[in-house]
Amino acid sequence: MANIVWQDLHHSELTAAQLYAVLALRCEVFVVEQQCAYLDVDGRDLSGETRHLIGWQAGRPAAYARLLKNETVAIGRVIVAPESRGRRLGMALMEQALAACARHWPQAGVMLSAQAHLQPFYASLGFQPCSAVYDEDGIPHIDMRLVR
Repeated sequence: MANIVWQDLHHSELTAAQLYAVLALRCEVFVVEQQCAYLDVDGRDLSGETRHLIGWQAGRPAAYARLLKNETVAIGRVIVAPESRGRRLGMALMEQALAACARHWPQAGVMLSAQAHLQPFYASLGFQPCSAVYDEDGIPHIDMRLVR
């Protein structure tokens, strides 16, 4: 993806400005655009082995995913900025996220909670459903597991 600079940062490596930019993008899309009032800042952004994958363009985050490590790795907060959509950046982001998971936690399983309408997209990357569709903050979701 042209003009995208990728960063894979442990939470301790984030600057205040980087964290602010990421949180602003998450709020813009998940809270405002999707009209979903929920607590995005959930206490897990700056804990444990949490990593932040950011695709920067022109000084702004164009794409972002959060990687949480517990027994498995959870890829979450997957987002492409509104002005960056339609250029297959979501696919590039997920490829970067999967590479980061393999690099940092090669033996760990990988999961995600997908908005249900994105199930075919995640299936194209090797994810298979492992739950029924459920409601999360008024949006249908489904848990998916990477099958290697």
